[in-house]
Amino acid sequence: QVQLVQSGGGLVQAGGSLSLLCEVSGPGYGYFDISWFRRLPGKEEDFVAAIGWKSGTTYYDDSLKGRFTVAKDNAENTVTLQLDNLKPGDTALYYCAAVYGCSESSCYEKRRNYSWWGQGTQVTVSP
Repeated sequence: QVQLVQSGGGLVQAGGSLSLLCEVSGPGYGYFDISWFRRLPGKEEDFVAAIGWKSGTTYYDDSLKGRFTVAKDNAENTVTLQLDNLKPGDTALYYCAAVYGCSESSCYEKRRNYSWWGQGTQVTVSP
């Protein structure tokens, strides 16, 4: 079991940057990999990025790779999602989530594989 608490996000102009933080705690931390999803207005959650907690291997949605960067700090038990060159189409509710047992992108991309979710944080990008 893990608990995920998110912070960061907010309002930014197009071309700007934001950083999202996911703090991981609980008896299961260290055994779960952490991913980010986002829910665009009127849509289901879509996979954004993932990072292996032990391996540090990263996975990205191809359309976001190069603008978004996921990283972890094992000492602080946190995972960050750095959002650069933001566009109005990136406006969404962003969630971090924990998954166990994935080793390839097709597994990380399926939201049904995730048992624990953060509370979500809003990112709004103005034109």
